[in-house]
Amino acid sequence: MAARIFPLRGFVYRLNEDIATVLERDPAARSRLEVVFCYSGLHAIWAHRVSHWLWRRKARILARLWSQAARFFTGIEIHPGAEIGKRLFIDHGMGVVVGETSVIGDNVTLYQCVTLGGTGKESGKRHPTIGNNVIIGAGVKVLGNIVVGENCRIGAGSVVLRSVPDNSTVVGVPAHIVYRNGMRVVITDPKEISDPLSDVITSLGCQIQNMREEIERLKATAQLAAHGGSQRQYDRTA
Repeated sequence: MAARIFPLRGFVYRLNEDIATVLERDPAARSRLEVVFCYSGLHAIWAHRVSHWLWRRKARILARLWSQAARFFTGIEIHPGAEIGKRLFIDHGMGVVVGETSVIGDNVTLYQCVTLGGTGKESGKRHPTIGNNVIIGAGVKVLGNIVVGENCRIGAGSVVLRSVPDNSTVVGVPAHIVYRNGMRVVITDPKEISDPLSDVITSLGCQIQNMREEIERLKATAQLAAHGGSQRQYDRTA
């Protein structure tokens, strides 16, 4: 009897934890009752727990059918094979897609239209791994078998194609780091990331440096010419 009750206690604890997470992170949530009945992100997470349980027990077709039903009712598609940590919060949620081999850590927040997807037809691990305490803004695409480190923030609309170190803020298409460990980051090495904007800035910096060197050369030539003219004038006077 105790063996049966223990899983039930754990299940109820996780439900309460999920509800508390929504109340903590969404100022629009006014009551537990509202959260339970009106938050599609929460419904998608609860449905995923069931489909993932079926997936791990090799009931693959049943797991996919359950996840597709959840997608129909919530607008959120989470593959049954995806691994999700504690206290995930999906805000608004419509259009969120989480691929089969995705791994999501604890205390992660996803906004609407986020995609944790692949980049082709690779087999095996082909979706992102998201660390703990990560916030992923609306419309972000995180693609491929990459790692987003802990305590990161990804700006809305970004496309992340490379791994992101811990404690970083990234933005852009493709995404590049703008803050790391609380300090502003300026990309100076074009090999660090393939970003058209950074390429233009780097090119302008090189051109400005070349112009400065040319100006210094011209100034030196002018000074020599002026010194030579003064010397010739002195010789005539003498």
